[in-house]
Amino acid sequence: MNNIQDLQHRMLQAGYICDQRVATVLFLAEAMGKPVLVEGPAGVGKTAIAQAFSRVKGLPLIRLQCYEGLDEAKALYEWNYKRQLLHIQAASRHNLSVQEIEKDVFSDDFLLARPLLRSVVADSPTVLLIDEIDKVDFEFEAMLLELLSEFQVTIPEIGTVKARHRPLVFLTSNATRELSEALKRRCLYLYLDFPSREMEQRILMLKIPSLPEKLAEKVAQVVRRMRALELKKPPSIAESIDWAESLVWLGREDLDVDTALETLSTVIKYREDQEKLERIIYRRRDLEFRA
Repeated sequence: MNNIQDLQHRMLQAGYICDQRVATVLFLAEAMGKPVLVEGPAGVGKTAIAQAFSRVKGLPLIRLQCYEGLDEAKALYEWNYKRQLLHIQAASRHNLSVQEIEKDVFSDDFLLARPLLRSVVADSPTVLLIDEIDKVDFEFEAMLLELLSEFQVTIPEIGTVKARHRPLVFLTSNATRELSEALKRRCLYLYLDFPSREMEQRILMLKIPSLPEKLAEKVAQVVRRMRALELKKPPSIAESIDWAESLVWLGREDLDVDTALETLSTVIKYREDQEKLERIIYRRRDLEFRA
């Protein structure tokens, strides 16, 4: 068994099914020390790759969840201003010089490390997940470039802090906006789409061991047809798993029209989408979703 096949097997043991293409990117990212940019629609398992890889390697996962307006203070570091102020007040009573006070308050003791800096100063290797990077602005992207290329961060008051152990970095993007070329250039690129019916069936059976094979096949087939429709939110893999699990709890061995209508809210999360599917299913009395 070669290294890539071994990695596929170990990822499977960690609860993630990946094909040879995905396993090759993961292998090369570790071998070359490069971050991985995982892009694709929401709900295809991008975050789960980093989580499974951290389990495979036995490394702690440090996660930065991105959102609009995220800044350095929440992502990289900030100073403990209240503690600094108390120290300045105490130091002034001992007639310390301004230079001595500044040297004290701008030290590691007063620094609050956020996820990015924690991954750099960690005493052992880590997996760093920067989730949904497409939600931040270009200025934040620019701030990341030093970390992604040199695995270091610069703190003006202290200087450059180099990584004690180079983290394994994953960035995920739902492709809601185009990322900068500078960021992409620093990463290996992996695009994930919704899985094939056969792959989704395997995922369902892995996540729900008690799920009958025929029911797993039917759920994967119907979900795939749902995604082919123009829905506001196509079902994610997680919602596919929820649907299959709900059928097991209800003791169903088949997914017929009545069962689909009763449990539709498990997999479809917008009322407009539910109404559209209900009309299609009622009108045709089947789960083919064909004109």
